[in-house]
Amino acid sequence: MPNPDGLLVDIAAMVESEHSNQMSLTVVVPGAVITGRLAPVALWRERVAEVLQASDHLKPFAALFAPLGEGPPSRPTHLHLHRAKILQGDFGLPHTGGMYRIAIEEINSWTVGDLSYSTT
Repeated sequence: MPNPDGLLVDIAAMVESEHSNQMSLTVVVPGAVITGRLAPVALWRERVAEVLQASDHLKPFAALFAPLGEGPPSRPTHLHLHRAKILQGDFGLPHTGGMYRIAIEEINSWTVGDLSYSTT
């Protein structure tokens, strides 16, 4: 999407300004459909850092995700999803959800809410 959808940018900005992680969103990017909850970038970075810190092998990378000194950019360029899953066929990967950062300009389409999948 060379010209990011202004409404999607506004939603991401509202999530940032209200520090809310309750907005579920499903996006279509080249090669994948991803569903999850939008998170403010600071919360997303904090959660990624926690996961890395808990790993003996990945602990050194946790510092890269430490909170930034400045606030978020005035107009978001990326979506930060947590509890996110890549929908593939009739299941979601990973099963427990993950942390995804998606460039808004790469999003082809989107919908409010998360898409569920069926194992039957």
